[in-house]
Amino acid sequence: MKKIASSVLAIGLLGSANLFGAEDLSAMFSEGKASGQIRMFYVDREYQGGSGADTHRNSLALGGNLKYTLDAWNGLSAAAALYTTNAIHTFDLKVMDPSLLGTGFENYAIVGEAYINYDMSALGTKTVARLGYQRYDTPMMGGDDARMLPTTFEAYKLTNNDIENVEFQVAQVQAVAYGSFYNAYHPYAGGMLPVTSGYTTDGDVVAGKYYNMGMAAVGKNTSGVTNAMVSFKNKNFNAKLSNDYAWDLYNTLYAEAGATWDCLLNANVHPFVSVQAIKQDSVGSEYLSNVSVAKDINGTPVYGEGKVDSFYWAAKVGASYAGLTAYAAYSETTANDAGDDAYKHAIISQFGGMPAYTQGMVTRHQFFAGTKAWKAAASYNFKSLGTNLSTAVFYASFDMDAESGYGVERTASESGFDIQYYPEAVKNLQLRLRGNFPRKFAEATAGSDTGWNEYRFIVNYNF
Repeated sequence: MKKIASSVLAIGLLGSANLFGAEDLSAMFSEGKASGQIRMFYVDREYQGGSGADTHRNSLALGGNLKYTLDAWNGLSAAAALYTTNAIHTFDLKVMDPSLLGTGFENYAIVGEAYINYDMSALGTKTVARLGYQRYDTPMMGGDDARMLPTTFEAYKLTNNDIENVEFQVAQVQAVAYGSFYNAYHPYAGGMLPVTSGYTTDGDVVAGKYYNMGMAAVGKNTSGVTNAMVSFKNKNFNAKLSNDYAWDLYNTLYAEAGATWDCLLNANVHPFVSVQAIKQDSVGSEYLSNVSVAKDINGTPVYGEGKVDSFYWAAKVGASYAGLTAYAAYSETTANDAGDDAYKHAIISQFGGMPAYTQGMVTRHQFFAGTKAWKAAASYNFKSLGTNLSTAVFYASFDMDAESGYGVERTASESGFDIQYYPEAVKNLQLRLRGNFPRKFAEATAGSDTGWNEYRFIVNYNF
């Protein structure tokens, strides 16, 4: 796949040479720009709970990405970026955390971006085409950049902004390469957790390798995912409608709207409210029947019919004042009937997308069938006080249905914090400390629940 990605870039460059001549091609290279990010990531997790699990694991990794973007000539440009993650063995715990490296705790590198970009402004339209390997984010598909490397895609995307405050997008997504966070879900292959949290349940899939979208999701080649999206945003209102047609899998319609205004009693207080909804239905050959998300009492995989008919909705209300922002959110997902496949009324998310208002830092149980979830969060930005520091805390609770297909525990919870600091002395440097503390995240049998205490320290330097 690295060779294919390089070929995409090379073809684009040769095409530009034929169109504009060698001198123009030379200028595109000589006036291009290098950019990237250096990332160091340390994670420490210690398990606890009624299961008796007390594993203490950690990892330290160093990597990031290096990108070179050719200077545009008549709107045409191209870029390529190499992403890499590498273990640093400086700690004496015997168990490594899997989520910073490749599947199997391997160091790896991947061509995360290799695309041609064409800005059509010179033609009188605010339309941009981007073709090839790229970072791609829509509500139900995205990078999920929560560890060392993000998920990237082979996508062919067209965006248009001719109408003020409105953006249209159409895209065809052919392949996905899961990022390092996928390895946190790899041990749960064959269950519901991965397919509702942004990843595949196919244990043969590994991080850092491009797969056809259907092969990644269910082990069957498909025609990928076709997206159409329109969004609107001005000072006080925003709305988005996005439809992902995953051929022979499921169609996912996402809708969201939000508003903010000045409080009548105090103009410095800005209340806000937003709602979101997801409707999902199986389509075509219904290839979800090709994967198992449950096992019988003998441990034998159970395969379903591949049918999906689910609905999720959520609402969020809050307010901001100076540097302080606080909100509360609630969500519900349609419930299964006894005997339904576990995924029938769940929201399936297999390509990194996680837009839910009620998700925790790691707990994403809100998409299980029948789950009712709520979340409260608050943040404070100290920038107005002269320090480029932000802090956030949250608490989320997930009331799961007996027919969700995920263990026997009915209520899971998670609390956490996030601190971000940008030292004035070093431009483009971010220091970040995060913590999450799930309780009853999973419970295979009554009383055998699992939770943990996790801390992350991240250093990002952008250039």
